[in-house]
Amino acid sequence: MSKFLKRSAQGAGVPHEKRTSNLETVVMPLPSKIVLSMGQHIGAPAAPAVAKGDQVYVGTVVGKAGGFVSSDIHSGVSGTVDSIVTITAPNGAAQTAVVIIPDGEQKVDPAVAPPVVTDLKSFQDAIRASGLVGLGGAGFPTAVKLAPKNLDEIDTLVINGAECEPYITSDNRCLIEDTHFILGGIKAVMKYLDIKKCVIGIEGNKPQAIAKMKDAIDMPGVEVKELPCRYPQGAEKVLIENCTGREVPFPGLPSDVGVIVMNVTSVAFVGKYLETGMPLVTKRLTVDGDIVKEPKNVEVIIGTPVQELLDFCGGFTDEPGKVLYGGPMMGNCIADLSQPVLKNNNAVLAFSKKWAHIPKATNCIHCGRCTNACPLGLSAKEIVQAYNDGNVELLQQLNADLCMSCGTCSFVCPAKRPLAPSIALAKIMMKNGGKK
Repeated sequence: MSKFLKRSAQGAGVPHEKRTSNLETVVMPLPSKIVLSMGQHIGAPAAPAVAKGDQVYVGTVVGKAGGFVSSDIHSGVSGTVDSIVTITAPNGAAQTAVVIIPDGEQKVDPAVAPPVVTDLKSFQDAIRASGLVGLGGAGFPTAVKLAPKNLDEIDTLVINGAECEPYITSDNRCLIEDTHFILGGIKAVMKYLDIKKCVIGIEGNKPQAIAKMKDAIDMPGVEVKELPCRYPQGAEKVLIENCTGREVPFPGLPSDVGVIVMNVTSVAFVGKYLETGMPLVTKRLTVDGDIVKEPKNVEVIIGTPVQELLDFCGGFTDEPGKVLYGGPMMGNCIADLSQPVLKNNNAVLAFSKKWAHIPKATNCIHCGRCTNACPLGLSAKEIVQAYNDGNVELLQQLNADLCMSCGTCSFVCPAKRPLAPSIALAKIMMKNGGKK
């Protein structure tokens, strides 16, 4: 198969359910505690930089990055370190976490100050010190993203404001409420990385956000592109193709086609951090679902237990069947509501048992809908069959590891087969040399 997968579509017309799109962000009061996982990013986990009994402040470093591809963790409260514990991450892995009890005073760490940025290196150093990771879900350390090996070949910055998952409206509110910071972040990235063009991609179902950004743009080389309302419009490779016409080769990175992609919330944080010096300690989340009593967009301190966030939104109206970090297409199940809010969370959704019920799968009818809908042109049914047969060589030929787990194939399958989870298992089998 070619390194370039020429694709003609596709994706799926998922229901948007953007019920909170017009709800202004509200600030949640201090929680009873925060639980700061040391693994809130792709790469090496951070190492605790505090001990039980230590006094910390808002912005204090409590976890030091464990390597180049890693990120510092900061406290969002002033208070006392209660304990260093082990928690279970959304993927089931054990992670170290720092538990802090707020003192209610919210004193800011004396070290917090706007960074002095004069050139590319000081800009990259500032972003690293801020603790910023990709806030659209991936959690990749932003300082690494902003240091591509082929920087001289980068000519376009793409801002992901698509927000194509159902229910989630936190990025939409960012576009409307944090316009100033978004443009400040864009200007800084373009200036210090010497990028001449920026495309802000926003799905067409966000007219207020599109109008607000278009009216606010005050510099050359920056444009807003209205995107089709078609999931997964915000997937990196899909977004690049629709915003620039360029196709990222496989295997390959956006930088291979001269592009850097940043989530709109991430670039807004860059703008805010350069003005205030406050590291990443809070996150805007959409809290919604058919059993959430008072759906909201909430600014919450990172590390807040999910249960307390849900209580702030009035709790449940019925027994939950499933609670998710993120959206219904790509989100992760929350097994225990004591789990904390993480840096890269953009939503907490709660659904009744009726809505969370998974229909019984039936036999494949070979309709081809999964292949026609895949935004990367993969054949889901063939990949799953190769996985069931343990045929790693065929999985490689089918480019199974290109799958981005968007869930489109499972969504469109009339037989309700769990295609996306099976492909995820196939990718693991490929990494393990054929072992399931």
